[in-house]
Amino acid sequence: MDATLIAAIAATFTLAGFVKGVTGLGLPTIGVGLLSLVMPPAGAAAMMVVPSLVTNIWQIVGGSALMPLLRRLWPMMAGVCAGTLALGAGTLTGSSAASATMALGAALLLYGALGLSPLKLPRVSPTGELWLGPLMGIATGFVTAATGVFVLPAVPYLQALNLGRDDLVQALGLSFTVSTLSLAAILASGGAFGAASASTSLLALFPALAGMLVGGWVRRKIQPELFRRIFFLGLLLLGGNLMLRG
Repeated sequence: MDATLIAAIAATFTLAGFVKGVTGLGLPTIGVGLLSLVMPPAGAAAMMVVPSLVTNIWQIVGGSALMPLLRRLWPMMAGVCAGTLALGAGTLTGSSAASATMALGAALLLYGALGLSPLKLPRVSPTGELWLGPLMGIATGFVTAATGVFVLPAVPYLQALNLGRDDLVQALGLSFTVSTLSLAAILASGGAFGAASASTSLLALFPALAGMLVGGWVRRKIQPELFRRIFFLGLLLLGGNLMLRG
């Protein structure tokens, strides 16, 4: 890698970590989205594995309801694994890089539009969780395998469970951790996540953590709603650009 690419990677992970520090999510969304401008989505997703895994585990251990959430959300987590490993195996690591780029752009466009929309999903009842959780997990797994981004439909679904703020943050960290591990498995099986990729991903952890620490400080200084709008507007622009490139 030349100096320009290294600088772009460091800047991307710093920004992605910053966004996660402010909002509690967005590291893979921003990271894979921006890196896909300069490399194939599979390479961008492979670089995201270690920073995503470490920051999401950090997010999990910060809560106090891990076991209750595991008992409640394990059907969805199982669906994520099934969707990623079975339905999506080979999609991201296949030969059609342009299709993967377009799929990523479409996912970012949809996520940005949902984030800016005033519409909210209706609350999911305990009975509805029994069948909707696995379906949402499988759908999230498929999107993860196709794009390297695992926010849809997991994030809107978890928001519809009416969890408390701290429990929601921990549930998001749990979902993202399972998705990251499943993604790493299919990337490794497709030859996109080997020793060299793992080493680069480990180095990318440091700017991501630095950005996350700064983001946590900024979160206490600005209006969250303003940052939220800027975040989702940026996703719309990035998604549109990736679709055009694809």
